[in-house]
Amino acid sequence: MNSSTSQRVLSGMRPTGLLHLGHLHGVLKNWVNLQHEYQCYFFVADWHALTTEYDNTGIIAQSVWDMIIDWLAVGINPGEATLFIQSKVPEHAELHLLLSMSTPLSWLERIPTYKDQQQKLKDKDLSTYGFLGYPLLQSADILVYKAGLVPVGDDQVAHIEFTRELARRFNHIYGREADFEEKSNEAIRKMGKKNAKLYKDLRKRYQEQGDGEALNTARVLIDNQQNISLGDKKRLWGYLEGETRTILPEPEPLLTAVAKMPGLDGQKMSKSYN
Repeated sequence: MNSSTSQRVLSGMRPTGLLHLGHLHGVLKNWVNLQHEYQCYFFVADWHALTTEYDNTGIIAQSVWDMIIDWLAVGINPGEATLFIQSKVPEHAELHLLLSMSTPLSWLERIPTYKDQQQKLKDKDLSTYGFLGYPLLQSADILVYKAGLVPVGDDQVAHIEFTRELARRFNHIYGREADFEEKSNEAIRKMGKKNAKLYKDLRKRYQEQGDGEALNTARVLIDNQQNISLGDKKRLWGYLEGETRTILPEPEPLLTAVAKMPGLDGQKMSKSYN
């Protein structure tokens, strides 16, 4: 994760009805604080709503605008954060499709919340790809913006780890180059003697000692280079840890405090993508 992505936060909510106290205490209060500290992207996850409301789309269309009005009312500021509707950005679906081509089916089936939600929503027919694959669409939401942090409760950390696995697999498959090491060393030389030496020292410390601080310092060093291309930066990020370019940075969970009281629907108020 480079320094710019480490300050980028992404979070979304599903428009499946009116918001309540659960959303306020479990999600929106966190958003109000985060918008002043990070580069925040908050979105209406209307495609995610289709996973359970595919036969009741009318509620989605109305809830989209009601939800945005409520966000503004509690203090989410479009001047501080970027607000958008998921379906208005087709790149979400495009990356979801591309990721689906290389994602093992077993990875989706093992996600803990898959069977749990099926049990909770027995009145709905959820034997669909959309419901099975919603964590993959969630990962596409995160990765398309190269978000470094995703606010979640403890029960959602598995979804972020799934996204990290997807990014590693994608980088391994598509980030390989026959002359990767040669191009990486060429990019290092472009940094200048002082920065090149520092980069090599930091890389050595990380690879030989597992020094996480050295890794983070090296990432910041790369990100601050003004005289190398984005392609070279991707090589240098990847060269720190292995032998492939880092095309999709791995996000980290931003753990949020769990509210003490349940939402009006009985569910935990810490849920992401409510």
